[in-house]
Amino acid sequence: MRLFLLVRDEDVSGVSGTGIVAEGVEFSDGTVAMRWLRRPFSVAFYGSIRDVVAVHGHGGRTRVKWLGEDQREGCAEWTKPSGVSIGLSEERT
Repeated sequence: MRLFLLVRDEDVSGVSGTGIVAEGVEFSDGTVAMRWLRRPFSVAFYGSIRDVVAVHGHGGRTRVKWLGEDQREGCAEWTKPSGVSIGLSEERT
């Protein structure tokens, strides 16, 4: 998994402003979840980081800034089934 910021250098639409406008995560399968940091606050899901850039890149005026190390290889171990399941009605402590 990789964390990123969406940084807007020029606000073409006049809605989100400039600077860091969203934060997100790219999961080990390439799926992306992104949360907008300005009103109207929302969360969106994309099939890939390329989809994010295609929709929000505005011809290079908005860019993805990757944060920290790439953790995708380690995630493969975390996503293996453990044989443990917890039902929705079970209480966890």
